[in-house]
Amino acid sequence: MELARQQMFAGITPADVSGADMMVAQCLADAAQGDIDAYFSLGVAFSTGSHGVDCELIEAHKWFNLAAAGGHEEACQCRADVADEMTAREVAEAQRRAREWLRADFRKVA
Repeated sequence: MELARQQMFAGITPADVSGADMMVAQCLADAAQGDIDAYFSLGVAFSTGSHGVDCELIEAHKWFNLAAAGGHEEACQCRADVADEMTAREVAEAQRRAREWLRADFRKVA
């Protein structure tokens, strides 16, 4: 599922989206380049249901987890706050998605 999501957003250009959606599209493009601040911004968007995305805690946790792993200072606390609202199964799924994102990213570099 995550690979499909990455492929879906990979071809988005600023002309394809407007307003708040453009921010998410840009963050996804920046995240694909390993931008830790973009990871954090995506976590915020998914945790609050802002910028044209639905509130999706699994995705929020995934992005906060990636940002935290990259050294983003606020991401650890945000990840913990989101996890407090999730089941153990949901947290495990978020962690799986984060690992999948990293594996896909390493394959692009190689």
